Amino acid sequence: MPKTLTIVRHAKSSWSDGSLPDRERPLNRRGEKDAPEMGRRIADAGIRPSLIISSPAVRAWSTAKAVAHTLSYPVEFLQRESALYHASVDTIVDVICAQDNRFNNLMLFGHNPGLTEFANFLRPGLTNNLPTAGVVCVEIEQDDWSLHARPTTSLVLYDYPRNTGDD
Repeated sequence: MPKTLTIVRHAKSSWSDGSLPDRERPLNRRGEKDAPEMGRRIADAGIRPSLIISSPAVRAWSTAKAVAHTLSYPVEFLQRESALYHASVDTIVDVICAQDNRFNNLMLFGHNPGLTEFANFLRPGLTNNLPTAGVVCVEIEQDDWSLHARPTTSLVLYDYPRNTGDD
């Protein structure tokens, strides 16, 4: 059975409190609006994650919770994975490869530049920047999460808050 993988960059975060460590920065007003909106677009595309894993950074975790809520995914099933905080492509691949193959639809929340680079690993030339709250979903033509070699994928969704569909 093919696998579905969705990656989501955290929504827009606040820089208003310069004393906060990077991991503790919350979403700003726009981020709080964009996260559930992207959840609606994910739902409209028919994407139903069987497992959601997020970076522990407040902005990523808050985005994951908002999207999960919109998708009626039980928030208590969300998983934090510290390796996803500012992860490289290799680290993202390692996190995915470690998942149980019984999960067929995986969703990850994280950060740039790693997510943009990973999106282009999955779909070469897809984007030069995955915007905040941007979503890339691909179907992977294999029955396991082994992604150490570039998988054959088909694009299910590439969307972001300011996408007007006119591109």
